[in-house]
Amino acid sequence: MRLEYRKTRVCENIEISNGIFKLAVEKSPVEKPVPGQFMMLRTTGYEPFLSRPISIHNVDGEKLYFVFEVRGNGTRNLSRLKKDEEIEMLGPLGNGFQIENIKGRVAILSGGMGIAPMNYLAKSLMDCEIDLYAGFRNEIYGVDSIKRYVNNVNISTEDGSVGLKGYVTEMLNPLEYDVVLCCGPEIMMKKVVQSCNDKSVPVYISMEKHMACGVGACLVCTCKTKEGNKRTCKDGPVFSGRDVIFDD
Repeated sequence: MRLEYRKTRVCENIEISNGIFKLAVEKSPVEKPVPGQFMMLRTTGYEPFLSRPISIHNVDGEKLYFVFEVRGNGTRNLSRLKKDEEIEMLGPLGNGFQIENIKGRVAILSGGMGIAPMNYLAKSLMDCEIDLYAGFRNEIYGVDSIKRYVNNVNISTEDGSVGLKGYVTEMLNPLEYDVVLCCGPEIMMKKVVQSCNDKSVPVYISMEKHMACGVGACLVCTCKTKEGNKRTCKDGPVFSGRDVIFDD
């Protein structure tokens, strides 16, 4: 299928937490995404006419779901979309998690908006025993939808309002798992990767970088790896934790 923006229709768009929205659109002729992939989304009735990379939260029948946070004009415009309005999307894009190679005891670890792609990931994993570790500043979101796909849910909040008071990285013991899958702030993922590498536990991370084109042309989303610089949108966003070089 040729890579081009396609128009589709908004099915629902609801605020599930303060500044956090869940958007559903008609799947249109989009091929089945791989967990960890994303779409470039843009509105047709608002200015500026900007695209934003949004990870795929779920695929359910003829609908695609996205969970995103309002951070700027692009995502603010997405949050204003109403049912039956048009939206343009490009994708699915990027390299996701190789779910066919993930077996056994699995830890899914997320921080903040890193919870968004983990729902579709947990739903897609087969023959796995999955524990979710989700960290938030205070208000939690996106956890209820993922509960049905995992065995155990572990929550941390920085203010202690829900679950453990502290950071999600404090709850994880990599030695209890065959593989760790992670998405969230880079400082969090750096700690998870270091811990897993020290204990020789495979870890795969979904990198969060600013993206402009989504197809590897602009090099805005470059990240450092042991094999040189890679494009997060084209070569990732999912990488082996053993390959990524984090800034000090």
